[in-house]
Amino acid sequence: MTISDLQQDEYLPYFKGYIDQAEGVTLLSGLESSFKTIYDFYLTIAPAKLEYRYDEGKWTIKEIISHLIDTERIFCYRALRFARQDKTALSGFDENEYVLASGASERSIADLLEEYTLVRKATVALFKSFSDNALKSKGVAGSGAVSVRALGFLVIGHEKHHVNVIKERYLK
Repeated sequence: MTISDLQQDEYLPYFKGYIDQAEGVTLLSGLESSFKTIYDFYLTIAPAKLEYRYDEGKWTIKEIISHLIDTERIFCYRALRFARQDKTALSGFDENEYVLASGASERSIADLLEEYTLVRKATVALFKSFSDNALKSKGVAGSGAVSVRALGFLVIGHEKHHVNVIKERYLK
C-alpha cells in the first residue's frame, strides 16, 4: 500500500505536506526503513546540539524527538480506534503543551531513543495486524476525517518533516 492508494477524503488538506513526505514507500516498509535511517541520524547529532534552539520559543532537538514519540502514539491510538470501527470523534491535542510537559530536557538522548525504538516497534506491529479493510476505515480526529492508512503515512511523513527541519535549522 502506497500513498497513491490514498483518496483525498482520507485526510485533511492540512496534512498533505506530511503525506507527500512518504512518497515512494509502502506503508510497512516505510515505517520500518524510516526508523532505521532516522535513528542512525539522531546518533550523529553532537550532544551540544541536542539542547539548541534556533530561535526563542522553538523546540530543542530533544523536544522534537519527544514530540515525535507523542504524536506517533496519538496517531496509533487513533488508528486502533478507527480500525476497530469505533465511531467516537476524537479530540485534537496541543503539541506545544505536550512538549512543555514532556520533560525532554531532563532526559538523556539514550533514554529518548530507547522509547522511540519501542514506540516504533509497537507501531509496526500494530499496522501489520490491520487487514486491508481495517486500513481503509475512517474516523474523526481533531477537525476532520482520517483513515487508518493515512495515519500510518502521517507517522512517516511527519517524522521526515521534522528531520528536515533539524537538518536545515539546527545543524547548519
